[in-house]
Amino acid sequence: MLNNINIEDIKKIALDAGSAIMKIYKKDFKIEYKNDKSPLTEADLKVNSIICSSLEKLYPSIPIMSEENKQIDYDIRKNWEYYWCIDPIDGTKEFIKKNDEFTVNIALIYKDTPVLGVVYAPAIKEMYSAKKGDGAFKNGVKLPIKRNDSKYIIVASKSHMSDDTKAFIDNIKTDKSKELISKGSSLKLCMVADGTADIYPRLAPTMEWDTAAAHAIVLESKKKVMDYEENKLLLYNKENLLNRWFYVK
Repeated sequence: MLNNINIEDIKKIALDAGSAIMKIYKKDFKIEYKNDKSPLTEADLKVNSIICSSLEKLYPSIPIMSEENKQIDYDIRKNWEYYWCIDPIDGTKEFIKKNDEFTVNIALIYKDTPVLGVVYAPAIKEMYSAKKGDGAFKNGVKLPIKRNDSKYIIVASKSHMSDDTKAFIDNIKTDKSKELISKGSSLKLCMVADGTADIYPRLAPTMEWDTAAAHAIVLESKKKVMDYEENKLLLYNKENLLNRWFYVK
C-alpha cells in the first residue's frame, strides 16, 4: 500500500489546503467553540473538506480519521491496516492570534505507527515531508540539518506550557548552556527532526492527529517520540485518541 502512495500528491493537497487557509487568515473570520471548549474557525472546516475529498478521490480504499470528522467507533477502526490521520489546522489558537505558527498535518498510519507525513506551515512557507524508507525533508533539503551552535535547545509549547513540562526542562542535565524556544503547533516536533532543537517535552494533553504527521518526519530523521511514563515509542489508533505524555529527542 505505502509503495502506491506518491508523497508529491499529499504535498500538493497540503499546498492547496494552505492556500485556502491563507485566504481566510488574511481577513476577519468567525470563531466558534466545540464542546471541549477548543476553538473552531471557518478555515478548519473548509480545509478539512479539501483534504478529505482529495484523499478520497486519490485513495478511496483508505479510511480517514480527522479532528473535524465524526470519530469512528474503536470496534471498527481497530481493524484498520492503513488510515489517514489529519489535523486540518494544527495550532488553531496560533491561527486566531495570527502569529503564523500553525500547520496542515496529513499522516498515513500503518496499524499503530506513522509511515508517511506532511506538515505544511503556509504562513511561513515551510514544508516538511517524510515517507518510510525515503528519508525526511524540509523544503526539499534532507533532514536532519547540521547546526553550528553548541547550545542545548529545548522547544516547548507557546500556548500549553504546563508545570510538569517546566519541571522536566529544569531537570535536564547537560554540559551545554540551555536555551528555551516557544513555538506553536506541530512545528515543535519538526524542529527536533530538522536539528533546530535537541528535545521537545510535551507533558500536557495532545490528540493523535496533533502529532501523527510530524511523528513520521521525526522517525525518518532518525529521532524518536517517546512515551514519557513508560519510556517506549508513542503509538496510534488507541481506543482513547488522547496521546500519553511524550518527549521528542
